[in-house]
Amino acid sequence: MKIIGWNVNGLRACLSKGEFISLLNREDPDIIAVQETKMQESQLEVPFDGYFRYMNSAERKGYSGTMILTKKEPLSVSYGIPGEHPEEGRVITLEYPDYYFVDCYVPNSKDGLLRLDYRMYFEDCMRAYLQDLDKKKPVIYTGDLNVAHEEIDLKNPDTNHFNAGFSDEERGKMTELLNAGFVDTFRALHPEEVKYSWWSYRMRARERGIGWRIDYFIVSQRLFPKVIDSKILDDVYGSDHCPVQLLLED
Repeated sequence: MKIIGWNVNGLRACLSKGEFISLLNREDPDIIAVQETKMQESQLEVPFDGYFRYMNSAERKGYSGTMILTKKEPLSVSYGIPGEHPEEGRVITLEYPDYYFVDCYVPNSKDGLLRLDYRMYFEDCMRAYLQDLDKKKPVIYTGDLNVAHEEIDLKNPDTNHFNAGFSDEERGKMTELLNAGFVDTFRALHPEEVKYSWWSYRMRARERGIGWRIDYFIVSQRLFPKVIDSKILDDVYGSDHCPVQLLLED
């Protein structure tokens, strides 16, 4: 089974560049999970033949949003997570006979960590939600999780310790999640590999190799033996993020 996750930073823009359809045609994934669609479902006219489509759009137009395309119809679909959260379209969960699949766009803590308190609350709610799902069946969790967990996961760790995406608080929440029975598949399989999934549009950051690894596939520990590989497709353009890919035994 092949699964792709991608923060497209505006689905309409990515579609207009041809990159999204090109990726679908070339990789033919069983599931593709999208973050930051920045659109309402009524605005999406592309049929995506062969896929069931599920979207969770933010109330605020042009902001946030998630989407999943899947070849196999799920047993159930749910949107959001328990707790009091703004209607920002950040989470979709599909239930299958043998696992749950969760697509998430984690809130950015903003410059100056202005939204850090809410980010911490969201992380606690998400971890509790994933643990609850994991009690029933294994979980595949993907998305733009907006954190570089270890120093190897960004180009310039020394100058970013107090910035959004690499604060001690955000990194600590990722550690808590992994300690709760989950595995960061890319880092587990490629412990020394330096690859990034996001680059600023400023200062030619991608061209200069100044990036962050903030897009993940995380799975329940008992599902990890079925993981064949976890990849970062950094040769794919069309967004300030590149796609990530998980290969699983069927």
